Amino acid sequence: MAEVMNMEGHVRLGSNAGQALTRRDGILKVTGAAPYAADARPEGLLYAVAATAGIARGRVTHLDVAAATAHPGVVKVYTPANVPALAISPDEKIHPFVWKMEALQSDAVRYAGQPIAMVLAETLEAATEGARLLAPRYEAEPPRVTFETGEPYETDTTAFGRPATHRAGDLDAARGTAAHHVVTEVSTPAQYHNAMEPHAVTARWDGDRLELDTPTQALALTKTTIAAFLGIDAAGVTIRSPFLGGGFGSKAIVYGAQLLAILAARDLGRPVKMVLTRAQMYGPVGHRAPTRQTVTVNLDPEGAITALEHDTLTVTSTFDHFLEGASGASHSVYVAPVLHTTHRAVRGDIGTPGPMRAPGEASGSAALELAIDAAAEAAGMDPLAFRLKNYAETDPATGMAFSSKALRECYAQAAERFGWDARPLAPRQMRQGRLLKGWGMGTAQFPCPMFQAAAHATLRADGSGVVETSAADMGQGAWTALAQIAADGLGIDIDRLDFRSGHSDLPDAGIAGGSGHTATAGTALFNAGADVIRQLADLATQDPASPLFGAGNAGVTARAGRLWRNDDERSDSYEDILARAGLDLIRGEGKGVREGEPTRAMFSHGAVFAEVLVDPDLGQVRVSRLVGAFAAGRIINPKLARSQLLGGMTWGIGFALQEEALHDARTGRFVNNDLAGYHVPVNADAPMIEALTVHEDDPFVNTLGIKGVGEIGVTGTVGAIGNAVWHATGIRPAGFPIHPESLI
Repeated sequence: MAEVMNMEGHVRLGSNAGQALTRRDGILKVTGAAPYAADARPEGLLYAVAATAGIARGRVTHLDVAAATAHPGVVKVYTPANVPALAISPDEKIHPFVWKMEALQSDAVRYAGQPIAMVLAETLEAATEGARLLAPRYEAEPPRVTFETGEPYETDTTAFGRPATHRAGDLDAARGTAAHHVVTEVSTPAQYHNAMEPHAVTARWDGDRLELDTPTQALALTKTTIAAFLGIDAAGVTIRSPFLGGGFGSKAIVYGAQLLAILAARDLGRPVKMVLTRAQMYGPVGHRAPTRQTVTVNLDPEGAITALEHDTLTVTSTFDHFLEGASGASHSVYVAPVLHTTHRAVRGDIGTPGPMRAPGEASGSAALELAIDAAAEAAGMDPLAFRLKNYAETDPATGMAFSSKALRECYAQAAERFGWDARPLAPRQMRQGRLLKGWGMGTAQFPCPMFQAAAHATLRADGSGVVETSAADMGQGAWTALAQIAADGLGIDIDRLDFRSGHSDLPDAGIAGGSGHTATAGTALFNAGADVIRQLADLATQDPASPLFGAGNAGVTARAGRLWRNDDERSDSYEDILARAGLDLIRGEGKGVREGEPTRAMFSHGAVFAEVLVDPDLGQVRVSRLVGAFAAGRIINPKLARSQLLGGMTWGIGFALQEEALHDARTGRFVNNDLAGYHVPVNADAPMIEALTVHEDDPFVNTLGIKGVGEIGVTGTVGAIGNAVWHATGIRPAGFPIHPESLI
């Protein structure tokens, strides 16, 4: 057997990875040719519109079904009285990534915006009017949508089963000997994903076989989940999801209206399309829960942290469990000989929260970074010097050494580019005209998970390749970056590669989330290609007609469509090897999974520096400059990585200054469930942003050395902006978004 040489510390990639290639799907998107779920228009299509609850708590006592049914074009109205049954109750959690949902199982209302009926019609307009004509009446109870009105809820776990409490060290002793005891209280609001593409599904049945066009971040998981609730074999479900117009965590979850549309298609024997309106995306498809956090930092006389406490109070729904694990952000950034983190919750009449870009870390790091700056002030130290003194090289929560020690370099590069040395220590010392100017910083950090994925690779007789995996591209460029990895796995140029993805019949690519998709699916694709090359090398080195005959011990390397001996310059083309063997193709398989128990704490690292300008009379804050430096392992595509980092930093601007979902406490209804009232950054809000990538070789994180860049940009930016506001005004923000009135 030939030895295929591809190891150098970790896997050595070829000429495709590392290139700033333009997105393979870019032309399709900008020309409108990319097909999204709502674009599907099968023959005989019916349109479904959900009628949603106008109260937050109580029950529906009347729906005018007769009026809705009488409207021209309305085909059927589904209510709890006539909805087809699911095989499994929508209130059952069949696995940890299933949320309890509303599929008309009763007349109870658990939150405003909950589906209470579904209207099917020949046109979207008729279905919309039919839903309006239902004119629901309610038996309402007082809503509980605030921290004060919610029911206290104690739990042992936060999101994804993580422990709610971590206690290490003697906190009382640390408090008693502290030279400084700095308490920082920070609130964060409810936030909603607001992906550009709304949630949608087009469902059609052929006997017991189901075809779906629906955006999903987890094709295989969505397929098996839907099949389970419908009581059918998952092999009979086909999902197409080639393009997603954003997801941010919300499109990894099956939701009630989606199941109702599928049930209606089976019941009526016609294809059904259902698209949530923007307002209907507030409630049933997850959100980032609000928090009230208290971070306490105890210091010795030299400014070293002796104890760190982080407590989070958050909100979950009355009927399910998902807690924003904000306190976990304090586990792995700063040295803390004594570390206590806790989570508490109240139950409210809201839709169940869920994962939203950097879940836990975004909210938690925002509070932590404000607290670290407050501690630096108490110690009389520059914020950067304080962080350099106290940043951790060993994970305080696990005791494991970090797989990388690149954070110090991130601090250095970003600070130099920003010009941090010119920052005065005291606040309110800098002006630009009449505006107050401030500089702040924040540490960015995000875990490096790997899920499980599979892939197929095929080498064809002409030397071209085909790779297959059910990856999801939410706009982050997965189609391009994964294709670059796959091409290197096969040792061919990317232009000779057919990359197939976005379909549930392909091998399971895992979940596109947690900044782990490129590492997970990419490893599977590379290994599938390596399996092909191993078979090809065996053919060549055992073929007397090949220049590589007998090269088994010396080994061969695959590149540019040829196998090359490692001990001289002899090579053989893929086409010739296959032709002599009489083969039309070679097929390989690969898995992507982190083997064994981790021996290192694995994170991406970064540092963000912000400049703000504050109007001293109006309290208006504008971010005028952001500089971030990030160490995120091997960068597969610098152009795409930079885009993701810029997007994360822009998201941080929205978190710090704009995003905030508001309920009317009297009714429990949203008052800003649209993009007119729920503000996100637009071009006019975007300052000069620089995202630097710091070279990093991490041999522990995975065989390809890949980390993620989708979420880390959020984590340092929010705190950096908040700290810059303090430096400009002398007022330390007590919450996000920072309201102008709080600075006047």
